[in-house]
Amino acid sequence: MHYGEIEGSGFEVVEPEFARCFVGHARVERLWTGCRWAEGPAWFGGGRYLLWSDLPNNRIMRYDDTDGSVSVFREPSNYTNGNTNDREGRLVSCEHQGRRVTRTEHDGSVTVLADRYEGKRLNSPNDVVVKSDGSIWFTDPDYGIIADYEGARAPQEQDGGHVYRIDPGSGSVTRVADDFHHPNGLAFSRDEKWLYVADSGGTEDPDGPRHIRRLAVNADGRTLGASSVFAVCNAGFFDGFRIDGDGRLWTSCAEGVQCYRADGTLIGRVRIPEFAGNLAFGGARRNRLFICGTTSLYAVYLKING
Repeated sequence: MHYGEIEGSGFEVVEPEFARCFVGHARVERLWTGCRWAEGPAWFGGGRYLLWSDLPNNRIMRYDDTDGSVSVFREPSNYTNGNTNDREGRLVSCEHQGRRVTRTEHDGSVTVLADRYEGKRLNSPNDVVVKSDGSIWFTDPDYGIIADYEGARAPQEQDGGHVYRIDPGSGSVTRVADDFHHPNGLAFSRDEKWLYVADSGGTEDPDGPRHIRRLAVNADGRTLGASSVFAVCNAGFFDGFRIDGDGRLWTSCAEGVQCYRADGTLIGRVRIPEFAGNLAFGGARRNRLFICGTTSLYAVYLKING
């Protein structure tokens, strides 16, 4: 179902360099609508399709880039939130209801990668990224256990919301950051020397953080070091984000998408008429930005590549 150009959407240049990121006549398109809270897009180039979560509706949706069709990929989905693919093209997902990180194998079976830390159940894994060494890093706030909307109300067993790493060899789970309020989206820089993590604590605490932090990845590639605030959100809060081929960070927020230079300078916006929850680069040449708005899936072609 194709909806064409959306009123109130489009590019907004803050710094001149942002104008070089898009074609002047390119327009934001609504590809599909019907979600309650769209999240967790992941592009699968081998099949030319995008998967994303319709979180409160407890399903994962599938957009087929070959014909524009949309179908249900998995229902129920255990209230899956963030998705990505691993080094072998398998789906890796964060399940709120299952309170776990899973991998969907090529035969369709599901493998549990992590559901506990030091014997206690995780909160509700939120977003996930796979490093080049095969390790899996994920955030674990409590959004899926504080109400019966994005999961199921349940007692918290961990002492807060933290960031974790799953070892590719042993499968062991280690805590790599423990000073976040509500860790949310995360992504590595292209050289993997930095890990960016959004803290959306402002959703639950009026005085909570609404920023993205940048943490140094230590030489061992397994632990994190110095941390600093990369950008503060001036429109709602940051959720999911991605890094493009030139090191710019594209992040979701209340006005759509904001784009930041690697030094933390806001250079432009892609506006959509809904709160954006997450985004991903895709398309045959990874020059198409897919945006998960509250109820809809949007897309726009760019001059740069993810």
